[in-house]
Amino acid sequence: MSDAQNAFRDLLHAQRVWDIDLPAFDPATAPRTPVSLFHAWFAEAVAAGQPEPHTMSLATVDEDGLPDVRTLMLHDADGHGWHFATHATSAKGRHLAARPHAALGFYWPAQGRQVRIRGRVTAATPAESQADLHARSTGALASALVGRQSEVLDSYEELVRASEAAWERAVAEPDAESRSWTRYVVEPRQVEFFQGDARRRHVRLRYQREAGGAWERELLWP
Repeated sequence: MSDAQNAFRDLLHAQRVWDIDLPAFDPATAPRTPVSLFHAWFAEAVAAGQPEPHTMSLATVDEDGLPDVRTLMLHDADGHGWHFATHATSAKGRHLAARPHAALGFYWPAQGRQVRIRGRVTAATPAESQADLHARSTGALASALVGRQSEVLDSYEELVRASEAAWERAVAEPDAESRSWTRYVVEPRQVEFFQGDARRRHVRLRYQREAGGAWERELLWP
């Protein structure tokens, strides 16, 4: 085994998890709907100083049935589900067109918490998608106007030129449209809330949607 490999493993094994006081979570006090608990945990993550609590992992399955995952931003969480946006022509957009199901994962180490969501994904209307785009920053609009997400890039200089042109257009035309920009919502079938415990007695509360639309709550072994 190489010295570099040994050094990596020593560094890896030296890392510690949750060297902080973790909050208690009594699942008996959880609300009837998962989005209500998510709203509360999100606010608590912000109050605890968690960096970028609105970032999440999105897992999709490609046309060959192989999984893929990436990190992106949450745009909303409401009674319909968890919302995000991307280009319909991107890799994840193509995955969702072929297999419209996804999983989301939030990790808030400042409180030892995770939230996992699984469900069907639906696309918003073009008007709703453009409204989502124009509610964001100039930089977000410029990035969307560049487009070509996930395509092969010949050189970094090409990206710089396209980005500068897109920024100029975004400033001059704040209502400019990106036709491929699409807002999606994960309509949850399962939502799990994980509260870490220093003695590894983690609390896992899963909401499972029943046929009639109501939510059943159950505890899981950690």
